[in-house]
Amino acid sequence: MKNRQQITTSKRWVVKIGSALLTNEGRGLNQEGIAIWVEQLAALRERGIEIVLVSSGAVAEGMSRLGWRTRPTALHELQAAAAVGQMGLVQAYESAFQRFGLHTAQVLLTHDDLSNRHRYLNARSALRTLLGFGVVPVVNENDTVVTDEIRFGDNDTLGALVANLIEAELLVILTDQEGLCDKDPREHADARLIHETPVNAPELEVMASDRGGALGRGGMLTKVRAARRAARSGTATVIAAGRLENVLCRVANGDQVGTLFIPDKEPLLARKQWLAGHLQVRGRLSLDAGAVRVLRESGKSLLPVGIKAVSGEFQRGEMVACIDEQGTEIARGLANYSAEEACKIQGQPSKRIEELLGYVDEPEMIHRDNLVLC
Repeated sequence: MKNRQQITTSKRWVVKIGSALLTNEGRGLNQEGIAIWVEQLAALRERGIEIVLVSSGAVAEGMSRLGWRTRPTALHELQAAAAVGQMGLVQAYESAFQRFGLHTAQVLLTHDDLSNRHRYLNARSALRTLLGFGVVPVVNENDTVVTDEIRFGDNDTLGALVANLIEAELLVILTDQEGLCDKDPREHADARLIHETPVNAPELEVMASDRGGALGRGGMLTKVRAARRAARSGTATVIAAGRLENVLCRVANGDQVGTLFIPDKEPLLARKQWLAGHLQVRGRLSLDAGAVRVLRESGKSLLPVGIKAVSGEFQRGEMVACIDEQGTEIARGLANYSAEEACKIQGQPSKRIEELLGYVDEPEMIHRDNLVLC
């Protein structure tokens, strides 16, 4: 997808709506807004576009129902707010979509669901089946059971991972900003909207503010990073103002709305998408310059001989990051050996693995099929 006109032919979207929009800045569910967005989503369904909705707002709605004025910091209170708020959120969507004869399905995910290969495939199958039946899945992070250690961090990231999961052609992030500007518009009156940009343009992170709202966890920086994550499966991203009249239909028409992030690489294979989507890294392998060059330029496996140092506690099959001599992550993948074993074989040729460990499972520390470049 290279321009806005090609958006008009896309048939599978992920639409993410943020907390500030959904809860009227914390005053309770924005029922009027939900009705407007659902009407537009129904119009997209009439065009033959499959829709997965990623919705924030459960914690904020729970806060409103419980009479809390400020977002709690205690994990158990956040979980309680999410449990209360999820009821109102689901009721609102179900009622709004029923007006158009559309069924909805609640799908609650945690990072563990997408980091475990079997659960990842189950989640993908479930979502694709729902889409096949014409159902609109409403996806949210399972805040009631999730912990800080395993959370996605924000629903922008969740939206991008869902786009990877179902191989969506477009991710639309609706927010309270008109899109990405060259400066923070809340601080600079002369800020200009960026209409289109390659998703990996290096200046984007400088432009994006990392400030999130009081209710949500994601600022513009998380949205830019989400667009880059979505691009791993060839998904384009539009960040646009949710309060703009008929915003979703205007995006579908190819109008110049918000900021379009254009993917500039071929989609990764399905397994590589799953690997790239891992947010939890159990350990790190520091590599020498030769190993870095082989990974980047030749696409080969990582051998023990290229490892200079091992950190963290990880077991066989868990995710580890590969770090260059400057401390920059250049790849990540599934380890064939535990941290303890890796320490014994680091810097050694593969032919010595059996001598050093007493056995040999694989000659590689990470096989190229289980490794993805960052």
